Order: sequence, then structure tokens, then C-alpha cells
Amino acid sequence: MHPFPAPPREVLIGDAAAFVGISPRAIRHYHQVGLLPERERGRDGRRRYGYAEIIRLLWIRRMADAGIALDDIRDAFAGAAPDGAVGEDQVAGVLARLDDALAAQEAELERKRASVRRMRARGSRQGLLDDLVSDRLQHAPEGSLRQQDLDALLVTERIFGPLGAAVQAGRFVALALHPEMRAESDRVDAAEEALDDTVAVDDPRVEQVAAERHAFETALMRVIEESDQLEEDEALFEAWDEQHPPDTAAGARAMNAAETIRRMPYDFSPARLRSMELSVRLGATG
Repeated sequence: MHPFPAPPREVLIGDAAAFVGISPRAIRHYHQVGLLPERERGRDGRRRYGYAEIIRLLWIRRMADAGIALDDIRDAFAGAAPDGAVGEDQVAGVLARLDDALAAQEAELERKRASVRRMRARGSRQGLLDDLVSDRLQHAPEGSLRQQDLDALLVTERIFGPLGAAVQAGRFVALALHPEMRAESDRVDAAEEALDDTVAVDDPRVEQVAAERHAFETALMRVIEESDQLEEDEALFEAWDEQHPPDTAAGARAMNAAETIRRMPYDFSPARLRSMELSVRLGATG
């Protein structure tokens, strides 16, 4: 009978990897990400691994094969002995921390799935908006909202937040409920788009379109005032203030909005920008 070979106390990385069933490269990666403490190199410049480290490598492989992320494994082993040994109590601690981490990931995954379900239920574009905005749009007749309306709300929400976009949503609801106002809005929009780069800023059409825009906005505001939207806006503001009390960051938020606007590309000609400016002035003085 052949004598049973005496196992070495320590083995080189290649033998350790072969025993565990992984590659030497994987072990080096475990060192880099903090999963396995690095051993000092011997006189020959090579690292050697003992029984405790083999045990940890087996644990790492078993958990990785179960689909657990390396970051979660590393965090779970955070309380283990620095030499790589894992006792019974530490095993229980590792599994408990892993269970907590996976439970948190499961909750986050469910939150994401709920968001996707909401998007699908409300439509791909409307579902991208905050609930505060999409709830306001429920007053619009089915199919009356246009793609450009929802795109504009997405941009407004990015700049001014859900509250600002919710107020603008009321405008689109009013247009959807009053086809004659929608038609006039389209006409004024087309007149503004016609102020392209071929039109000089002092062209008479610039002031004319500004006056048309001002007249339309005045008429639209009259329609909104005759409805219940202003009361809804007031209730919206009050509810928002209760949930988001003012703080010292208000000025910073305004600055962030200005910076965001600066980064948003708009294909507006100088003539169109001038017309928009004149329209705002008319609104301020009218």
C-alpha cells in the first residue's frame, strides 16, 4: 500500500486555484477588490496560501456560483478574521449580512419594477413623468395630449422640478379641453417658427408675432381662470409646501435651474428670441 502523501502547509497560487476550481487571475482579482487579504511574498518573490485561505476561497466560489455579487461577498466578510479564518459564529454573521444585503436589493428591484409597471400603465412617455405631473394630466381627454406636450413637460420637470411641470401640465389640459385654443396655439407656434435665421431682429414681423403671442397667452389665462385650474394650482402649492418646507437651499435650486437652462440646446433664431422677449415685456406691462 502506498503511503498517503503529506499535504504541504502552504501552496502556490496555481495549486490553490486548481484546488478551488478557479483561475490564478481570479485570486489576484479577489486580492484587488478586498475579498482575500494578500499574503507577504516569500524569499522567492511568490505568495503562498494556507488552509484558512483555501477555505475562504471555497466560500467565495460557492457564493459567487449562487449569483451573489463580489461586492456583497466582500461586505459580508468584513467582520471575518484578517487571516482568512472563518469560525462558526462568523459564518452565521456572513450569512446574516448577505441576507440583509440581498433583501435590500430585492426591495430596490421591486421599486424599479413598480416604476416600470407605472410607466407601462400610463404610457411610455407620460409614465416617465413624476406622479405629480402625470396625475394632473388625467383631466385631459384620452388621446388629446401630443408627444411634444409630454416632451416639453419632461424638459420643464428637469429644469423646474415636478411642481413647475405640474403647473405647465394644467396649460396643456386647458388646450386639450378647448380645441379652438389648441388651433390658435398651433397658429402662433407656426408664426414663431417662421421667424428663422433669414428674418432680421428688427423685421416688423417680430413685433407682430410678439403681439399675437401676448394676445393668445392672455386669452388662454382667461380660459384657465374660468375653470377650476387656479384652485387646483393653489391646492397643489399648499400640498407641496407642506411636504417640502422652504430651506436655505432655495437660492441654490434657482441657480441650478439657470445653469440647467444654459445647458439645454434650443434651435431659436435671434429674431424668434427677440419676439419672445417682447412678448414677455408685453405681459409684464399689460
